[in-house]
Amino acid sequence: MRTTSEQRWVLGLASIGSVMVALDVLVVAAALTTIRADLGASAEQLEWTVNAYALSFAMLLMTAAAIGDRLGRRRTYAGGLALFTVASVGCALATSLPWLIAARAVQGAGAAAVMPLAIGLLGAAFPPERRGWATGVFSGLTGLAVLGGPMIGGAVTEGLSWQWIFWINVPIGMIAIALVLRKIPESTGPSRPLDLIGAVLISLAVLGLVWGVVHGETAGWSSAEVLGSFAAGVVLLAAFGVWEGRSAHAMIPLAFFRNRTFTAANSAGFFLSAALFSAVFFLSQYMQVVFGSSPLKAGLQLLPWTATLFLVGPLGGRLIDRIGERPLVVIGLTLQTAGMFWVSRSTGQYYELVVPLVVTGCGISLAMPAAQSASVGALPREAVGIASGVYSMTRQLGGAAGVAVLGSVFVSAGGYAGHGFTRALAGCGVLSLLGALSGLGISARRRTGELVATKVVEGVG
Repeated sequence: MRTTSEQRWVLGLASIGSVMVALDVLVVAAALTTIRADLGASAEQLEWTVNAYALSFAMLLMTAAAIGDRLGRRRTYAGGLALFTVASVGCALATSLPWLIAARAVQGAGAAAVMPLAIGLLGAAFPPERRGWATGVFSGLTGLAVLGGPMIGGAVTEGLSWQWIFWINVPIGMIAIALVLRKIPESTGPSRPLDLIGAVLISLAVLGLVWGVVHGETAGWSSAEVLGSFAAGVVLLAAFGVWEGRSAHAMIPLAFFRNRTFTAANSAGFFLSAALFSAVFFLSQYMQVVFGSSPLKAGLQLLPWTATLFLVGPLGGRLIDRIGERPLVVIGLTLQTAGMFWVSRSTGQYYELVVPLVVTGCGISLAMPAAQSASVGALPREAVGIASGVYSMTRQLGGAAGVAVLGSVFVSAGGYAGHGFTRALAGCGVLSLLGALSGLGISARRRTGELVATKVVEGVG
């Protein structure tokens, strides 16, 4: 089956939004030192330029997905792009750190509407027999943005100024909004009232969990602040589950989680993101600390890793349509496990890293689109919006948890002067292995052109 012009527009415009959001997760990290000097911020204050974005992004993902199902995915996606673009202007114009932090929080809210709706638009536009290929292209570009964030941030900061990492979003966002409204057809989910109580409960639950994660290293994992945050998150998550089980118009029908593939794919996505974001965080620093590279050179040294996403990602998508998702998730994350352990054994020579970086890159390129495809494809087509919201939230939680937990491993192993990098990168391998084991729960099947699991709402999985 050939891809139509309309489907190509959906794929291209969904990918643009995803790339913008993924870049801003990490591109700011490369500019933090410059921002600190320019705005006179302390290290603790500086963390909030990252945390404010992460918190609002994570806590609003499910709510944005539910609003998109009700009001229209195209409309909500365009609204998210608009909010993200306006907030980028606010970031670029910031003359103080509180201003920048507030603008970053708004930017995260826009990102929360963009990411799940981008996945939802893909799921609505492509039939099952073509969804794997589309997801491969989408995931490859998104992954490339994640891995290239530090390099792009370093290049822009060194060549222009830190404000330009935000200004770049403005023309791209404006053009994308106009094209989205003109080229993408509207789609909606099942017609039901918005579950406001469920939206508040899940948003506050995620806020509690992410707050605990991002403050664990600085405040101490056993501190009252962190333990209280985790406890509040768990209690609110349990309250959300109770409410959803009783609500006639549940935001997330609990029967979805009785589908083995849906649950396993989200679990694999959690560990995949935990390993990926942690690897980006530590490998970029490793190149700068061990080899004395600039942020731009460090990004170039990671090309054996990043280039595979662009080359292998679309191939992985095509393989999904032929052999199903489980083999690709398991094999891909097993390759990433081997590559991360291999990298952690390096003796400090760059040439030793080239082959394991290629192995790791090939692994993530196969696993990323397959996990996403399994999660979204496990549910009926009308539930694609909620499925994409759950998967996006799971990935965001995984990324935050991975960096925080392995950050503590890094510090406890001696940090920069000790074996911090070795232990943290080995930890990425452990997270990847847990993802591969989770992937075994995905149902083994070939795509047949018919959407599977149409009875999932009745608990059949």
